[in-house]
Amino acid sequence: MTDILILYYSRFGHTAAMANLIARGVEEVPGAVAKLRTVPDVSPVCAATADSIPGSGPPYATLEDLQNCDGLALGSPTHFGNMAAPLKHFLDSTSGLWFSGALSGKPGGVFTATSSMHGGQELTLMTMMVPLLHHGMLLVGIPSREAALGQTQTGGTPYGPSRLTGGHPTISDEEHQICRVFGKRLALAAAALKGSGID
Repeated sequence: MTDILILYYSRFGHTAAMANLIARGVEEVPGAVAKLRTVPDVSPVCAATADSIPGSGPPYATLEDLQNCDGLALGSPTHFGNMAAPLKHFLDSTSGLWFSGALSGKPGGVFTATSSMHGGQELTLMTMMVPLLHHGMLLVGIPSREAALGQTQTGGTPYGPSRLTGGHPTISDEEHQICRVFGKRLALAAAALKGSGID
């Protein structure tokens, strides 16, 4: 089996909808399994402890989820050209995995949603790649031959799936296709790299 961790934060459900489409793309690959995980909110005033089980949606991610995955899709809404604080807070806790090289040589990619066309989709994706590179991951994006990239009027980039949510309550056909293609591509890369000795 090839286990793909889809780790995301979503406040209003837009990033979560993308995560579910990416999971569908992952599971189009024989033997690939998508594991959806999220992270808890952080307190704006002090360190807070969230319940260990969220009220709804997927379970919270653990360091073991990261350690045991064969590939990673990391998703967040765009917050001023960067990932949301809850996801960054979780990634800041992964130093032990960095020291051990647990993610080194595994494929990883990123996805985002934003409410405005020029809200920083591409910059967010690029800043989200930085922790993956520090972990030694191999980046997976969307190839230019994917027709939906040339047709989209909302979201979608070569750096990873993106979605424009402002004024667009439903995901566009192109955004849908790009998410599915990304999930499938990530799973195929993970299957090819698994056991390859690349780290």
